[in-house]
Amino acid sequence: MTLAQTQSRPKIAHRVNGTAADAMDAAGPRVWEDMTVEVALSLMAAARTDHLIVCDDDGLYTGLVTRAGLTAARDGSGYTDRIRLRDTVDVIGPFPRH
Repeated sequence: MTLAQTQSRPKIAHRVNGTAADAMDAAGPRVWEDMTVEVALSLMAAARTDHLIVCDDDGLYTGLVTRAGLTAARDGSGYTDRIRLRDTVDVIGPFPRH
């Protein structure tokens, strides 16, 4: 068995000069567009989150998926267990840019 070493990060009450990457990290787990809808829903349940940040093959953020959107896609008439996040472009919402 291999032990994992973790480091705790200091909690910052108010970050004034955060970067876009900091905001993305705080926004939720990141997944790739080729992940299946079923796996994404399972990941959301395990992570106890209602959304995931979607990235392309280059690791660039392409959007946001929600549990409600993926559930609706899964319940649709054309759904199969091979449907990937990139196949549900109507479910992937734009990532808010400031």
